[in-house]
Amino acid sequence: MTDTSPRTKAEQSEATIAALVGAARALFAERGYAAVGTEEIVQRAGVTRGALYHHFRGGKEDLFRAVLVQVGAETTQRVIAVANAAADPWEELVAGTEAFLDACTRPEVQRIMLIDGPSVLGWDVWREVDGGVALSMMEAALTAAMDAGLMVTQPAKALAHVLMGAIDEAAMVVARADDQQAARDEMTRTVLRLLEGLRGPVI
Repeated sequence: MTDTSPRTKAEQSEATIAALVGAARALFAERGYAAVGTEEIVQRAGVTRGALYHHFRGGKEDLFRAVLVQVGAETTQRVIAVANAAADPWEELVAGTEAFLDACTRPEVQRIMLIDGPSVLGWDVWREVDGGVALSMMEAALTAAMDAGLMVTQPAKALAHVLMGAIDEAAMVVARADDQQAARDEMTRTVLRLLEGLRGPVI
């Protein structure tokens, strides 16, 4: 007898969503949002078009947003892991910045987070989806460095906004560069000099 319990239906729903997000993620990373159609996504996922619109009522755009959230969360976890291994709050800030710019050399991060993200969702939505957690992390890291006496005390939230703007722009440069490793190295040096300048003399 077929098990139609709510748990089984929930598991089936989760599996369908995972299949759709996984298929879309691979296709978006490979060719970009505009070059991928919904029919190709559902075929690769092994589900129906109806299943796509059942779980993502806005269709391809809503599915792209789910992919962006997933890629962003994984990138954030990688950055956190690197930052947490640092010796002190200042080194944590530096290591986290370097780790993020390193991540920007990965093709799916470039295509999904940095190139298609703003154009598909619009800047305001992209910043809300992609930048909220990063901004909070930056503010917390700056506050910790100040509390440890490693930076001059200053408004952490305002400084976090300024630094995230600089880092996001650096990431865009890396994503669009012909020589991405050279761009990554140059942008990293530039951002770290900016950080060092903002650090100031600690009294």
